[in-house]
Amino acid sequence: MTRIDTAHGAGGKIMQRLLEEVVIPSFGRRKLGAIGLDEMDDGATLPLDGTQLVVCTDAHTIHPIFFPGGDLGKLTACGTINDLSVMGAQPIAMTNTIIVEEGTEIETLRRILHSLNDVIEPLGIAMIAGDTKVMPSGTVDGIVISTTGIGKPYNGLVVSDSGAQLGDDIILTGTIGDHGTTLLAHREGLEFDTDLTSDVAPLWEPIRDCLGVGGIHAMKDPTRGGTAVALNEIASKSGLEFQLDETLLPIRQGVASLCEILGLNPLNMSNEGMVLMSVDPAHSEDILETLHGYPTTQAATVIGKAVEGPGRVVMKTRIGGHKIIQVPYGEPVPRVC
Repeated sequence: MTRIDTAHGAGGKIMQRLLEEVVIPSFGRRKLGAIGLDEMDDGATLPLDGTQLVVCTDAHTIHPIFFPGGDLGKLTACGTINDLSVMGAQPIAMTNTIIVEEGTEIETLRRILHSLNDVIEPLGIAMIAGDTKVMPSGTVDGIVISTTGIGKPYNGLVVSDSGAQLGDDIILTGTIGDHGTTLLAHREGLEFDTDLTSDVAPLWEPIRDCLGVGGIHAMKDPTRGGTAVALNEIASKSGLEFQLDETLLPIRQGVASLCEILGLNPLNMSNEGMVLMSVDPAHSEDILETLHGYPTTQAATVIGKAVEGPGRVVMKTRIGGHKIIQVPYGEPVPRVC
């Protein structure tokens, strides 16, 4: 393939290849701290006067801009907050670049920005800098927002997605595939008896309290590529096999029904308010109790174990067989983030 297409941004193997073969090798100096570009984590560490910061960056685009459970502004805020949070960093500040298509209603932009602020201000996060560009009609799809997040490690400790340890419990803090399925259903006008709603939410507060409990070795939020990609990234980087039990996977009936009708896998559908954790089993009960105290993470549950193996994800099915959960090659579902 010689040209960029949408599959290159979908979170699968083809995107990983683009990063490893084109994007990352283009830069000679790729880290200043322990975690940099080569680690392909949710952010990087930046040493500063004997301490360190965590920095992440992301671009946010979605269609439609307003959807059940949220909008582009809320998605932007939560995406940045959660990228910092899964690295064990308290979000403290953001910068913001807004690219707006000519002809966009000013009130639409105002609503999006107020929604973003409604998430970050209660958490004490400052919007400290930004840039705004207007593009000719047809050259950008409505509004694109790019943010950089700055955080400080909780108690000075950074959590890497390569830190899972042998014997860890694998915890999901919510139900699988809510965001991607909701966007797909809303965009295509599909209706079910169960109302589908995006899970988009900021997760710093429950993660902060779990970090206080201790025992968290690795975290990742399953956005593009869904739970399958997030599980495989932690397992492969940590050099362990994750063994899951299909009967333990938390999937809403509406999500399962839509995916069954359309021939989609819920594990490939994105979330924007859920985190995957690899934790010391001695702390699992306390971590689950902590998570169950928050509305956004009250469905948290253990779904499997980390065992010796070749860095892959294997699931025991409902009928007693086993199958490997693979990273999708390209774009298994229509783009939803």
